[in-house]
Amino acid sequence: MAHPKLKFDWRFLVLLPIPLLWALAAQLGYLRVAEDLTLDWRFRFRGELAAPVPVIYVDIDSQAIEELGNFPWPRSYFAQVGRALLEAGGAKAIGVDIVFSEMGVSESYDRARWVQANVELARFLRKAPPMVTAASYASQDFRGAKGREARFLPIVADGLTPAELASLPELPEFNIGNGRLWTPANVGLIDTLEGGTRWVALFAPTDARRYDHMALALALLYWDLKPDAVHVTDGFLDVTAPDGRTLAHVPLAQKQFLEINWFSAWLSDKNPRTSFSIVYNYARMLADPDEKAQAAAKEFFKQFQGAVVLIGPVDPLLQDLAATPFDAQPVPKVGVHGNLLKTIVSGQYLHRLPVWTLYVATLALGCIVTALSVIGGTKGLWSKLAALVVLGGYAVAAFLLFKSSHLVLPVTAPLSGAFTMAFAGIAWQLIVEEKQKGRIKGMFSAYLAPTVVNSLIESGKEPELGGHEEAITAYFSDIQSFSTFSEKMTPARLVELMNEYLTACTDIVQEEGGTLDKYIGDAVVAMFGAPLPLSDHAYRACVASVRVQHKIEELRQKWRGEGEKWPPVVHNLRARLGLNSGPAIIGNMGSRTRFSYTMMGDNVNLAARMESGAKLMGVYTMVTDSTRAECEKHGGDRIVFRFLDKIVVKGRSLPVGVHEIVGFRTDVSARTLECLALHARAVERYHAQDWAGAIALFEQSARLEPHQPDKSLAIESNPSLIMIERCRYMSEHPPGPGWDGVFVMKEKG
Repeated sequence: MAHPKLKFDWRFLVLLPIPLLWALAAQLGYLRVAEDLTLDWRFRFRGELAAPVPVIYVDIDSQAIEELGNFPWPRSYFAQVGRALLEAGGAKAIGVDIVFSEMGVSESYDRARWVQANVELARFLRKAPPMVTAASYASQDFRGAKGREARFLPIVADGLTPAELASLPELPEFNIGNGRLWTPANVGLIDTLEGGTRWVALFAPTDARRYDHMALALALLYWDLKPDAVHVTDGFLDVTAPDGRTLAHVPLAQKQFLEINWFSAWLSDKNPRTSFSIVYNYARMLADPDEKAQAAAKEFFKQFQGAVVLIGPVDPLLQDLAATPFDAQPVPKVGVHGNLLKTIVSGQYLHRLPVWTLYVATLALGCIVTALSVIGGTKGLWSKLAALVVLGGYAVAAFLLFKSSHLVLPVTAPLSGAFTMAFAGIAWQLIVEEKQKGRIKGMFSAYLAPTVVNSLIESGKEPELGGHEEAITAYFSDIQSFSTFSEKMTPARLVELMNEYLTACTDIVQEEGGTLDKYIGDAVVAMFGAPLPLSDHAYRACVASVRVQHKIEELRQKWRGEGEKWPPVVHNLRARLGLNSGPAIIGNMGSRTRFSYTMMGDNVNLAARMESGAKLMGVYTMVTDSTRAECEKHGGDRIVFRFLDKIVVKGRSLPVGVHEIVGFRTDVSARTLECLALHARAVERYHAQDWAGAIALFEQSARLEPHQPDKSLAIESNPSLIMIERCRYMSEHPPGPGWDGVFVMKEKG
C-alpha cells in the first residue's frame, strides 16, 4: 500500500526571517531591557547565595547625617573609623565608596580645621593600610589645568587612542595646606557600565598606571596580594598567588568587563550593616579613659574580624541609588562592590554563550514551535499544546541552568521569535482554511445561526441527527396582538415591517452570544448556551431582553416619525418576552433528509409559557426563578428584577416563581424603585392573606408603575393592577389556612 509523501511546506522559508530578525535585534541591544528583566526573574528564582567572603556595610545613612552633621564630613572621621576597623576590629580591607574631592566643599567650613582633618587622613593613608578610596570616570567634563577637559573610560576592545590613555579618572584629593593637593596611591574605580548594576570595567589602562575596580582592589587586599598579582590576557584576568596558584580566573567580556553575579538583595540578612555614626562613636570610645567604655568598644569591633568593610552613601539625599536584579526599587550602589567582590572571590561567574548560539537557538525554537502550531485536524489541539510545552520547556531550562550553572541563556529573542513565527504561521494557515470554509458557510449560513455553522465547520463532521443535554436559557418573544397588524397592512408592507423588527431583535440576541433557533411568524425563538457553552447564559439572555425592549422603543419612535407610512398600530408595537434556564436537549432534529438545529424539553416549554403568561401578569418580560438566580450569579445587580408571584402554568403541576425584568439598574428611575419596594411589601401582605393590606399597598405602587394603562399606547394593565384584582378575588374566595401562596393559571395567556 502506497503512503502519501510528506511535502515540504514552503511557508517555512518565508517565515525564517522572523526569528532571525529577533536574534539580530537582541544582538544589537534593542531587546536589552526585556532580556535584563528576564535575568532579574532568574536571579530571584535562584535565590540568594551564601557569601564566600564576609562583607560588612558601614552606611552613611540618615542617622549618621543627623548625628554627625551634613555631608561632607571632616576627613579625620574616616581616619578614626578606618584605624579602629583595622586595628581594633581586625578587618582585612576597607573600601570607601566616596570620591574625596576638594570641589564643592562649603565655604562655611573652617578652612584650617578642614585642612587639619585632611592631614590626619593623609597621614593614616600614607602608611599604606588596606584601605581603598574611590576614583571615578563619571564626571566626564571637568575644569582642569588646560580649561575644560574631557574624561572618559578607556575601552580596550575599541582600541586605545593616545587621548584615551592620557585620560585619568577623578582621583581623591586632599588639601594638606599651602595649596598642596595629595592623592593616595591605593584607589579603586567605582564606575559601572552606563551607571547600571550589571556590568563593570575591572580595570582601566592609562599612561600613568592601571586603575583597578574597587572590588578587584579589595579582593587583592583580602588575599594579601599586590596589584602586580593581576595578569590580563586576551579574554581573561588572572590573579596569581606568590606560589603560582591561580586564585581567580576571571572571564572578560570585550577584554575588560565582568558581569556581576548578584548574591543577595540589599536588605538581606546576608548583608550585615551598621551606621557610620555608630562605628565612629565606638572608635572614639576606644580612647575613652573609662575602661568599661573601652571594653564595650573592643567588643563591638570584634564583628569586623577578617571582614571586608564597605563604607558608602546610603541616604537617598546623596543620590547614589540604582535598581538591582534583586531590588526593583533603587537601592544604594555601594552594594555593587560587595557583590562584585563576592563574584571574584567565589569564582561563580555568569556565563554567556557565543553570539552564534543566539541565532541557532532562536531559529531552532521558532521552527519547532511553528511546525507544531500549524498541525491541523484531530491532532491540532495536542500539537498546539505541545508547542506551548516546548516554549515553556525552553523558559524552564533557562531558569534551571541559571540556578545550577550560572549559565545565561538568551530568553527574549528565542521566545519572541518562536511566538511571532508560530503566530504568523497560524495566521497564514487560518487564511487558507477560511477560504476553504467559505463554501460551507455559503451553503448553510442562510438558514442556520452563524454559531451553529461555525460549530459545524470546526467539528469537521457532517451534520447528523441527534441531540445532547446542555444547560441553556431558552428565549421566546412575540408581538402583542400581531393579528391586528396583518388586518391593517398589505402583505408587502407587513413583510417590510417584520424584516426590520426581526433583524433588530436577532442582531441583539446574537451580539449577546445567543443562537437563533427559528422564527415562527412574528415570534423569535433563541437559545443561550448552545452550541457553544456559556457559563453566564442566563445573564446574557437577560441583557439581550432588556436591549430588545430598548430597541423596540427606538423603532416605535422611528415608525412614528415616518408618518402615514405605517398605521397607528405599528406606532405602538409591543413585544412580550419569556426566559427560562435549565437543562434541555440540544441538537439536530427532524427527518434524515431534512432537520434543524433546535432545542426541546420541559424547560423550553416553560420559557414559552413565560412569554405567553407575561400578559396575564401585566409585564412585557417575564422569567423564572432559575433564570434570575443564574443571572444574578454572573451579572450581580446590574439587572433589576421584580418578584411577581408563584404560579402553576397551564400544562404543568409544579409551581414556579416568576419575575419581571424591569431594566438595567442604571436606567431605572427612583420613582420606579419606590414602586418596586411598595410592590414587594404588598406581595408579602398578599402571601399573608392580608388582602386589604395588600390592596392598599398595591394601589400605592399602581400610581408609580412605569406602564400606566393607555389604549392609545397599547398598554392594557400592569402588575399592581393585576394583583389588586387578584386580591379582591381571593378575599371573596379565600384559599384557606393551608395555602402555599401558589396561583394556578387557567390559561396560557
